[in-house]
Amino acid sequence: MPDSKTNILLVDDEDALRGVVAERLVDEGFEVAQAASGEEALEQLQGFAFDVVVSDLRLPGIDGRGVIDAALERYPGIIAIVVTGYATVKDAVDTIKRGAADFVAKPFQFDELLHVINTALEQRRLKDENAYLRQQLDERFGLGAMVGKSAAMRTLYQLIETVAPSAATVLITGETGTGKEMVARAIHQCSLRRQQRYVAINCSAIPEPLLEAELFGHVRGAFTGAVGSRQGRIEQADKGTLFLDEVGTMPTSLQMKLLRVLQEREFERIGDPRTIKVDVRVIAATNADLPRMVKEGSFREDLFYRLNVVPVQLPPLRERPEDIPLLVARFIGKLQPAGDGKDPLVVSQDAMRRLMAHEWPGNVRQLENVIERALALGGGRRRIEVDDLPPELRGEATPTLTATHLAETGVDLPRLIADLERRLIDQALVRTEGNRGAAARLLGLKRTTLVEKLKRI
Repeated sequence: MPDSKTNILLVDDEDALRGVVAERLVDEGFEVAQAASGEEALEQLQGFAFDVVVSDLRLPGIDGRGVIDAALERYPGIIAIVVTGYATVKDAVDTIKRGAADFVAKPFQFDELLHVINTALEQRRLKDENAYLRQQLDERFGLGAMVGKSAAMRTLYQLIETVAPSAATVLITGETGTGKEMVARAIHQCSLRRQQRYVAINCSAIPEPLLEAELFGHVRGAFTGAVGSRQGRIEQADKGTLFLDEVGTMPTSLQMKLLRVLQEREFERIGDPRTIKVDVRVIAATNADLPRMVKEGSFREDLFYRLNVVPVQLPPLRERPEDIPLLVARFIGKLQPAGDGKDPLVVSQDAMRRLMAHEWPGNVRQLENVIERALALGGGRRRIEVDDLPPELRGEATPTLTATHLAETGVDLPRLIADLERRLIDQALVRTEGNRGAAARLLGLKRTTLVEKLKRI
C-alpha cells in the first residue's frame, strides 16, 4: 500500500477510462487529480508538486510529450509515466529519453499500471537540478542572480529593464528578505553606469553619530577621532550608483542633507566649506511604511517624493509559490555543488509541498536558511525529507502561552511569561535582521524598552 500522501496527476482525454483508473488508484490509497487535456494538466502542475504524472501520449492540443516535458522541467524529481495505444519502440524510447520513468501500452491491466507506479516510487532517481536552474536564468535582463518565472517576477524583470537605462531615482519597497538589494544591484548592472562603482550603505546598521560621516565624508580634525580626510559613500559613488538600504531609519537631521544631494547633486564634507558636485544615481530601499511615517512626521514628505520617483514593490514569497521549486534548486546548487560523483541532492515531493504551502514571513532569505538547515541535518543523505524541515513546516505546533494548561501542582508564571517574551523578541530580531527599532515596532514597544529587556535576557 503506498503512502497515503502520494499525489498523482492522471491525464487522459477519455473520460470513462480516466475516471475508472482514478477510482482504482484512490482505492489503493493514492491522492488523485485528473486532467482531460494537456493544457489543464499544465495549469495544475503550475500550482502543485505532484509525486507522479501519468499521461496519455496522444492528447488534443498539447500532447503527452509536452506534459511530461513541462512536469520534469518544473519538478525534476517527479515520476513521469506514459500510457498510450500507440505502443511502438520508438515512442517508448523517445519518452524515456525525455525523462519518463516507464511506458505502459493500451489496453493494459490496472495491476500492470499499479506495479509500474509502485516500482518507480521505490526506484526514484532525480536529475541534476543545478544545470536545469542555470537554463532558467533570464540572461536577457542580466539578472543572473534572480530566480523566478511567476507573473510577478516577469513584471519585475520588465520594470528593471525599463528603468535601468535612465538616471531616475528608484525606491524599492518590500518585506524583509524579499531581495531588495539584489534588485538594486540588477538595476545597476543593467544601467549605463554598470562600469562605474556600486556603493551600498545600510542606514540602520551604522550608529546615528557616524552615519553622517559615512555618507558625506569628513576632513582631518572635523571631529574627535578624525585623524585624516575621508571620502564619504556619496563621493565614492560619483558617476555610479549609491544604494541606501533601510532609508526609513535615517535620522531626520540627515534627511534634509540627503534631499539636497537629490535636488542639487552637491554636498559638503563634514568640516569642509567647499561644495562637491556629484553625478550619482540613488536607489533606496525600505521595509517601512514611508507614507505612514510621513504622516507621523518621522520622515520628510519632500524627501519621500524625491526618492519615490520610480517605485518598485517586491512581491512576498507567499504570493509566488510557483517560484519555490526554482529557488530551492538554486540554493541546493549554491550550498551543495554538484560534481562530487554522487547522485544529485534533491527534495522529496512531500517536503516540496510543505515548502510551497508555507507563508514565509522571512521570505526568500528564510527559505534559504531552511534549505541550509535541512542540508546540515541530512547526515550526508542525498534527499531532503519532511523530517529535515523546521517544526513549523512539519505541521508541529510551537508551544504558546494560550496552549499551556494549569497543572495540579501549579506553574511558575513569571518564568513562563519570561520564556514567551524572550522567544518573541528573538523572532522579531531575526525577522528585522537585528534592527532593534524595527523589532520594537513589531512588538509594539518603544526602542528604549526593547533595549532594556534585552539587557535582562
